[in-house]
Amino acid sequence: QMQLVESGGGLVQPGGSLRLSCVASRSIFRMGWYRQAPGTQRELVATITNLGGTNYADSVKGRFTISRDNAKNTVYLQMNSLKPEDTAVYYCEGTSYNGVYYWGQGTQVTVSS
Repeated sequence: QMQLVESGGGLVQPGGSLRLSCVASRSIFRMGWYRQAPGTQRELVATITNLGGTNYADSVKGRFTISRDNAKNTVYLQMNSLKPEDTAVYYCEGTSYNGVYYWGQGTQVTVSS
């Protein structure tokens, strides 16, 4: 059973930075981050394949950077220039080579002064 464990959330002031990490229990094809604010649907933030191909939501382009360390089965999300509207629970997602989706438990990110 695949497990995804996130870390790195917290409270930060507008304009600040945070880095999220997610460790998978074994190698996986694609990893990424989604987020869900209260009263909204879960939305894509960014994804990255095992070969480094990336995809970003328009709302985070130029501010967030996704990366991964395949040797450690770990994906990172560097979040800069954070805005209050980035406040959400951030979920790590993994897609296996045969198309099965897995989710982490989520980590809270709050951007507030």
